[in-house]
Amino acid sequence: MTETEAFDYCRQLAKSHYENFHVASFLLPKSLRQPFHVVYAYCRCADDIADEHDGSAESRRIALQRLDAWQQQLEQCFNQTMPNEDTSPVFVALRSLLRQYSLPKEPFTDLLAAFRQDQTQQSYATFDDLLQYCRYSANPVGRIVLHLVCMPTAEQLLWSDSICTALQLANFWQDVRRDSAVGRCYIPQDVARQFGIDLDDLQDSSEFRRMMQELVADARNRFQWGKPLIKSVPKKLRTDISLFIRGGLAILDAIERIQFNVLVIRPALSRGTKLRLLLESLWAHTVIGNK
Repeated sequence: MTETEAFDYCRQLAKSHYENFHVASFLLPKSLRQPFHVVYAYCRCADDIADEHDGSAESRRIALQRLDAWQQQLEQCFNQTMPNEDTSPVFVALRSLLRQYSLPKEPFTDLLAAFRQDQTQQSYATFDDLLQYCRYSANPVGRIVLHLVCMPTAEQLLWSDSICTALQLANFWQDVRRDSAVGRCYIPQDVARQFGIDLDDLQDSSEFRRMMQELVADARNRFQWGKPLIKSVPKKLRTDISLFIRGGLAILDAIERIQFNVLVIRPALSRGTKLRLLLESLWAHTVIGNK
């Protein structure tokens, strides 16, 4: 596959899998859209590999083998080994990106570490354990994006990590009911014990809602702490970062509106809310931001 065909493959994959990605791509300058498509395609394909199992030990073993093969292609890509007929189009495109940007390999490998962990771990003993998972499953994406537009400082990386972790946590608390239905729980056991919650038999109660209130407040604080990142990056990325923060905070607001009853209702954002968030981000960073 030629590089042009590989980039087209990544673009089509990004557009077909995640409707919100259309918004992110629309807001980006044209020069960044293609790199974003490639990064998203890499994450999407690896995630699909990790999720293609029926829950049995054998299928999870096969998923781990396929993740190992995916990492081998990643290593070849960073070594600039010439692709062959077995090379995924994603790595044909990524290999081209590496010649244009100073992308570190660590965030890409960290994501694979998270996908491997998903094969063997379905719950977390402590909140610190959960944050460590987010360090591999969420934070690498923000770090890759920053390297596409600048050479990030240590402070910028920490702000980005805080935002990405907050987004991951917001999604976890939004999907407590869905995760529970498939035997997965991201509520840390130490937090549950603090509120007297039995994670093996989740029930809506005042104690459960108080626990969720605390978890939501923690995620909200992480968004707030990471906000200085917006003004610190080149203007071409500010609207997107602002939109992701506003979207994450809107999810937390939706959880609050249902009084933290996430076991019965899955809080979601309406199209009208998404449009409002988009317009607010555009206004803040094209009108106010230019004053």
